[in-house]
Parts: sequence; C-alpha cells; structure tokens
Amino acid sequence: MISDSTARADILLKIRLAAGSHSDALETEYAALPRTYRQQGTSDRAAVLTMFTNRLRDYDAGVYRCNAAEIAETVAAAMDARGKTSLLRTGKLPQEWLPAKFRFFASDVRNANPSRDDLAWFAEVDQSEGVITGCFAAVAFTGTIILRHEDGNGSRALTLIPDYHLCVVLADQIVETVPEGLARLKGFETMPITTISGPSATADIEMTRVKGVHGPRFLDVIIVG
Repeated sequence: MISDSTARADILLKIRLAAGSHSDALETEYAALPRTYRQQGTSDRAAVLTMFTNRLRDYDAGVYRCNAAEIAETVAAAMDARGKTSLLRTGKLPQEWLPAKFRFFASDVRNANPSRDDLAWFAEVDQSEGVITGCFAAVAFTGTIILRHEDGNGSRALTLIPDYHLCVVLADQIVETVPEGLARLKGFETMPITTISGPSATADIEMTRVKGVHGPRFLDVIIVG
C-alpha cells in the first residue's frame, strides 16, 4: 500500500517534471513574490490563547484549560462529560496524560505491523469510542489544530474515522497567524498532515448543516499552560 507521504511526493515530482527545465527559475520567481500580508503575530500570549479558545468555541468544540500537572485530571473530566470509558491512543502519547480509571488502547499506524489486516484495523478504529492525540502546532487566528502524522499523532485515519477526538494542545504550540503555523512545518513538507478547525461539518447537501462527514462530529481540546 502506498503511504500518504509517498503519494504526495510522487505527485509533486510529476509537477516538477511537467514544469521542465524552467522549474528552478519558477521556484526563484515564486520566492521573489511580494508578500505584504501579516506574517507575524502582534498579540501577547494571553490574548493568543484567548483568541484560540474563542475560535474553538465558535466552532462548537469543547475547550478545557489546565496546567501541565492537571492533564490527566482534565482528560478524565472531558471523557466523563462525553460518557466515554475508553479511547484509542498512539504509542508515543505520554503515559502521564492518561487517567488510570479509563482504558486507552494503543493503535499506531497500521503499517507498523505488516501482518495486520487493513480491514480489521479500520473496523477497530470505526468501532472505538474515540481517539486522544497531542498536536504539532495550532493557529489561534483560525482556531486550527495541525497534526503531523509521524510525530506521535498516529495515521490520518486514526483522527478522521472515530466520531470523537480529544486533542491535547500545549500553549507553546499555539501561534497567532497562519504563516507562523506554516513556518513550523518547515523541513516536514513531505510528511502527511491534517488541519482541524472544529468538529467536522458541511452544509453542501441542500444547505443543511451535517456533522461528521469528513471527520469526527465531536471535538474537545485541552489547552495546557
């Protein structure tokens, strides 16, 4: 099976080949384009965290605030509020984040176990109560969470198939503007990522808002710090 990152690299290579011998010149021309939009945030940290919190609430996500010593306690509060007894997790998620009274099942990228049947893995994810992850970065201005799927956040399917996603975001992972968020991805351009701005929803079908079309219907975010 071709991985997301391999497929993306193949597509980008085909684009570069199609551009022919002028590809280097095009890259230089692109780099020289004027960028007059705001690339750095101007708000202080408290304002950035408040902006991020408000955006998430506008999107109908649940928001919790805590300090580093209270992560497990806050995870427990979020799960109790949603009536959850267990969640899938990635193997790299810190154990100290996980409250003892709940069950957390490791479910890393399925390719890590070549003998595992893909359909069985997808069924396991689909039948789960939800998933808990960390994040790579977050953008306050758009209320967006960025997951990098080779950084302890599991495969993309792990965060798209379950109906519920509980995400732990550290305060120093949150930046104010989109350019700052993209800058944090520098050096990881070929890795698969997912951007999340609230629970999944669409109004494409007869202008009726439907949740859970492209990802989890329910999102809770724990902001730490």
